[in-house]
Amino acid sequence: MNALAHRRFLKMNGLGNQITVLDLRGTKLVVTAEEARAIASEPRARFDQLMVLHDAQVAGTDAFIRIYNVDGTEAGACGNGTRCVGWAMMADPQMGDPARTSLTLQTKAGLLPVRRESEAVFTVDMGAPRLAWDEIPLAEPFEDTSRFELQIGPIDAPILHTPCAVNMGNPHAVFFVDDPYAYNLAQIGPLLENHPIFPDRANIELAAVKAPDHIVLRVWERGAGITQACGSGACAALVAAVRRELSARKAVVSLPGGDLTIEWRENDGHVLMTGAAEFEWEGTLDPTLFTSAA
Repeated sequence: MNALAHRRFLKMNGLGNQITVLDLRGTKLVVTAEEARAIASEPRARFDQLMVLHDAQVAGTDAFIRIYNVDGTEAGACGNGTRCVGWAMMADPQMGDPARTSLTLQTKAGLLPVRRESEAVFTVDMGAPRLAWDEIPLAEPFEDTSRFELQIGPIDAPILHTPCAVNMGNPHAVFFVDDPYAYNLAQIGPLLENHPIFPDRANIELAAVKAPDHIVLRVWERGAGITQACGSGACAALVAAVRRELSARKAVVSLPGGDLTIEWRENDGHVLMTGAAEFEWEGTLDPTLFTSAA
């Protein structure tokens, strides 16, 4: 029998971004891409991102988190998922300690401090954005990644063009538009995600700056598709808007699933994301999911 069979999971959401939290602390188990896809195929465990807790690898941290997209690929960061892990480790009586109000998580993208603001609202320090072309990464050098040459559609009348590139644990390309809902993101998203300029693929954002403190956003998430919310994408959009001198350093980012408050601190360059995490249900993984993954 697969070692993941009958493992307890929490089904949560961060502004509608579907998150499944799986605790493998105290074991040597590592979820494979095939196993992640199998978990995603189960309606009650279905996710946009799977957040898997492992024992801490660095002194002073509380857990190491592996993050899986629905296609089984791994992501470096997931802001909405990190808030859900914060809830699990600070509110769920089996997974965490309800007396705690803060913790530090390690991901492939670095350390993410999490602070509990209220019963269901958490702030995640997403760290400093990486802005150099080879940090994002892009396939070729661009001195100014706040405006780089990329377009989709006819050369003389492109549908989208000249995005801003930001790495917030994952690569992001932010296109500024008048109305994010006026575009066929299901058609455009896969083309841009897999464009040769992005050697690691990219998350694609369509952002409209409505006021210095308000951005409306839609996201095509790498490995997941159109999503109700994307925390790292909201952070990338705010950073991109500031770089373009379109917004203040703190703004509300409105996504289909709800609002996040994003701040790009000037004193240390870190990006703070504040928003809700909602518990939906718990369950155990059906052994039959892993018949082909065994």
